[in-house]
Amino acid sequence: MPEPVPVTKSATLAADEALERRRRAGEQVLSLASGEIGLPVLPALKERLARAAGRNAYGPVAGHPALRAAAADYWGRRGLDTDPDLVLCGPGSKPLLFALMLAIGGDVVVPVPSWVSYAAQARLAGAHPIHVPTLPGQGGVPDPDALRTAVTAARAAGRDPRCVIVTLPDNPTGTIAEPDTLHRLGQAVRELDLVVVSDEIYCDLVYDRDTHPAPSPAAFAPERTVVTTGLTKNLALGGWRTGVARLPQGPLGRALYGRLEAVASQLWSSTAAPVQDAAAYAFTEPQEVRAYVAAARRLHEQIVREVARHLTAAGAELTPVRATSYLYPSFEPLRDHLVETHGVSGAGELAALFAQRYGVGLLPGSAFGEADHHLRIRIATSRLYGESEAERTAALTADTPLELPWIKASLDRIAEVLDDLVPPAARPAPATAALTGRV
Repeated sequence: MPEPVPVTKSATLAADEALERRRRAGEQVLSLASGEIGLPVLPALKERLARAAGRNAYGPVAGHPALRAAAADYWGRRGLDTDPDLVLCGPGSKPLLFALMLAIGGDVVVPVPSWVSYAAQARLAGAHPIHVPTLPGQGGVPDPDALRTAVTAARAAGRDPRCVIVTLPDNPTGTIAEPDTLHRLGQAVRELDLVVVSDEIYCDLVYDRDTHPAPSPAAFAPERTVVTTGLTKNLALGGWRTGVARLPQGPLGRALYGRLEAVASQLWSSTAAPVQDAAAYAFTEPQEVRAYVAAARRLHEQIVREVARHLTAAGAELTPVRATSYLYPSFEPLRDHLVETHGVSGAGELAALFAQRYGVGLLPGSAFGEADHHLRIRIATSRLYGESEAERTAALTADTPLELPWIKASLDRIAEVLDDLVPPAARPAPATAALTGRV
């Protein structure tokens, strides 16, 4: 009998649960680990969900026509003409990504660093994750030259890579790959006959979206790019579990759509019908939805900028963040101090120090595929907006959220922790780029 596939609990969920246990025990903790967007549900979406509560039939595996049409129009407004008949709905983009790995088959190229579940899902699908590094500032997209080398070597060794996962904008770095990188990726995947699976769950959280929007690989390799997204991040609906996938036009896309629908029929049958109804409304992007997303985007940016200021002042290196509520600082400039004062020489030890000594939950870079000796951590700021719905609503609507007492207290705590971890006298001279770069 074959052994079960080795897999651990999601690092983000495990960190959340550990912090919650400490909170229930009466400890003071600060959650910077989870990607949960701590904002209230838009009232119009609550109303749609409630009105649809009587819809209790399974419905089509691919999703209700209204949702598929709304999602197609959503992508069309972003420059990706989409056939509703090539849109498939699922209970979150996370299971859709897993189903896509099953439908495509073969091994999976995974960027380093990248979201904690890509490699684990590949293993669960019976595939082998092939790790390829990203270029500096181009998080979420593997270096196209390194991709060629890695895929060629894998095939020579008898592996069968068939797809590459990319994330735009990126988790964990908050960066966005440039069009030139995506152009070269498009050339590489055509040469290598790979399918691109583009996780674009953060595409609406680009800070400077009017002048520097996040490009999609579907614009550079349209015939072989699958795009997934959902409402988890832009509308803070993680618990509603809904996502959509856009399959490409052409023979490859139609064949893959058929396999994906078959997989979905065996895994989840259909997505919750009331949630589909609310999601269809959200994807039409009426004014109140657009206003909510814009307010959330501004809030994320202001908090991220302030945390970035504290990190760079402490001597950490940080590539300017352009989207999301994530930061991915490197503490390499502080290595000597961390080793001598705290006995910390790896990312896991650094994350443990934050958690055990300071009650601050965050994730080591090793959770995202980095070598542990790299002193990188990922910080998520989206749980700092308040404990109650009233506080979170105030954060979302405030002109100056940094002045709200509960947000200020959390930011002050981050500053206190960094001051204790790296006293001002132990800090290196600040790098000019870190102080002037857009964060």
